[in-house]
Amino acid sequence: MFQNPFANPEFLWLLLVIPLLVAWQLFKQEKSLVPLKMPSTKGFNNSIYNRLKPMLFILRLLSISALIIGLARPQSSSENTKTETTKGIDIVMAIDVSSSMLAKDLSPNRLVALKEVASNFIKDRPNDRIGLVVYAGESYTKTPITSDKRLVLEALKEIKYGALTDGTAIGMGLATSVNRLKDSKALSKVIILLTDGVNNAGFIEPATAAELAVEYDIKTYTIGLGTNGNALSPIAYNPDGSFRYGMAEVQIDEALLEQIATLTGGKYFRATDNKKLEAIYNEINSLEKTEVATFKFYAYEEKFRPWAIAGLVFFLLEWALKNTLFKSFI
Repeated sequence: MFQNPFANPEFLWLLLVIPLLVAWQLFKQEKSLVPLKMPSTKGFNNSIYNRLKPMLFILRLLSISALIIGLARPQSSSENTKTETTKGIDIVMAIDVSSSMLAKDLSPNRLVALKEVASNFIKDRPNDRIGLVVYAGESYTKTPITSDKRLVLEALKEIKYGALTDGTAIGMGLATSVNRLKDSKALSKVIILLTDGVNNAGFIEPATAAELAVEYDIKTYTIGLGTNGNALSPIAYNPDGSFRYGMAEVQIDEALLEQIATLTGGKYFRATDNKKLEAIYNEINSLEKTEVATFKFYAYEEKFRPWAIAGLVFFLLEWALKNTLFKSFI
């Protein structure tokens, strides 16, 4: 927004007086000229005082101009912006790290594809607090909810298969996420739970965990990850400890995931490839809006003093010259 460099710009109209004063001065000079016949003008035309006498009028104009500009109060301004979150959201991302997340129906595999999309999601939520929960046959909190996005992103990079007993404990992952959010004071609390299988481990039923989410007013978005049909997945171990891959049927308990989402006021999504997974996180990003208020502050620095001082100096200089050097010529 353009800021006027003068606090009282209406005073600048007074500068129109300057050309009127010049015209009046010229008119007075012409009227005061009286033709004289003298044998010689030597000593008059060469007088330095005659040549410098117009300086008095120029000093007067400069004084008036500077004082008018001072009255207009020139000033410089700087804009400062302050952003405040008026509706913060606390989000926990519950990530399945079972061996099936190494399936290669997403490129390069499900877990790496998820981490890339989740990283962009975190970067797009600068005003929210985010935490990470990982689960397989059991679950634990990788990162509690925090506004330190650098910490969350570093923790996300560290997530890999093998840190937990294999299996898919959806109820445990959801319950741990609820536990992280139940004491949150945020106006909105959200869980994004992702899995690529069916609940086959853990001692907490998914339905029980969903009821806890409802009790603490926590919305849950669920995502089923995996292609339709068969996918190249880990099916056994090689002698060196690495996985042997083979085609395996993709089994996702979509009914359960949809039930959890519906019960908690969220939504169920199915991601069958990288693009759909990215689109799902983009949709969740658009559904969960953080209200941000932006306040602009303007700091002004007054610049009228130099003009006022200059006007006074020009006035005093004119007065001094008028009453000393040019006194006998006025």
